[in-house]
Amino acid sequence: MRIADVKVIVTSPGRNFVTVKITTEDGTTGVGDATLNGRELAVSAYLTEHLLPLLIGRDAHRIEDTWQYLYRGAYWRRGPVTMTAIAGVDTALWDIKAKAAGLPLYQLLGGRSRERVLVYGHAQGATIDETVAEVGRFLDRGYRAVRAQSAVPGTQGTYGIGSDGDRYEPASAGLPEETIWSTPEYLDHAPELFAAVREKHGFGFHLMHDMHHRLTPIEAARLGKAAEPYRLFWLEDPTTAEDQSAFRLIRQHTTTPIATGEVFNSIYDCRQLITERLIDYIRTSVTHAGGITHLRRILSLAELYGVRSGSHGATDLSPVCLAAALHVDTAIPNFGIQEYMPHTPATDRVFPHDYRFRDGFLYPGEEPGLGVDIDENAAAEYPYEPAYLPVARLHDGSMHDW
Repeated sequence: MRIADVKVIVTSPGRNFVTVKITTEDGTTGVGDATLNGRELAVSAYLTEHLLPLLIGRDAHRIEDTWQYLYRGAYWRRGPVTMTAIAGVDTALWDIKAKAAGLPLYQLLGGRSRERVLVYGHAQGATIDETVAEVGRFLDRGYRAVRAQSAVPGTQGTYGIGSDGDRYEPASAGLPEETIWSTPEYLDHAPELFAAVREKHGFGFHLMHDMHHRLTPIEAARLGKAAEPYRLFWLEDPTTAEDQSAFRLIRQHTTTPIATGEVFNSIYDCRQLITERLIDYIRTSVTHAGGITHLRRILSLAELYGVRSGSHGATDLSPVCLAAALHVDTAIPNFGIQEYMPHTPATDRVFPHDYRFRDGFLYPGEEPGLGVDIDENAAAEYPYEPAYLPVARLHDGSMHDW
């Protein structure tokens, strides 16, 4: 099956998505997500100018060889733009291979390890009381795991707080929004949030919280220790991970499980975290970690050290990525949990799919391939719209990690 055509489709049904669509000589098509939030056109250009000309005429079945060709053959390796571009191609080729076999993708990954995939939703509020009430609404809808975020007094633009109860879309038109952050207020506020949620809703569900890389290791250790009575499923992204050894300090001071990795794009970004058991959940995604081929390497390494998956699955990634993630989640032995935000109706129209949500779980589709496609006519109705993620400053005006 030779590749006859490759195209890059950029569409914005509420937010920007980049999709790779590959067509073989016999007319079989495959799709892959290549969305990098806030840098979408960089990936689109990398694909169009550098990767697509290399693919025409290649054997679509030689997925591993194509991955190595695009990664090792480029000399300039890794990085979010490169790995997201490779992911789009890789995922589309897996889609084609599964369609050619007449099987849902998870069957080619070893078959089912589970019948359904546990997911978590996102409760948010301008106050602790609002967040507690929102957690209750998620539980009423059948969720068994909920991430709780609340605006922090003394700050402006707290991460995780948006206008939509189901979705958090921080990117906005124009130049980046400048928000104000205060770590001392946050460290006092977060344990109060955890206490209020547990007092109202008890311990019969998984509770998680995202720190979004904003703390130093010792600050994260302090929060992890304060959170221990509330039995969190995880604390996410406690500190920036450029220095993986920084997580040792957190580990020494708390038994609260730690999750990180949504910004990672290769196995080298998390090798030390995994092999030294400095984290409990690895959050790399199909789209940002070089596709299904490379994500499987990361998750196989994690399996050896008792680290489970918790792949990023917010709506900054398209239904193509979520479908691919569900097939991987279904097959791997060390699955932990899957992030899930429902996409907008417009996005679902552009990306028709057959995965479904029920009672706190997602079920991958049974159609051959990924079970998702892109409606190019619908996509054309939503042209690209420039958007930036916010930035954060402290009260004195200093830049801080957003």
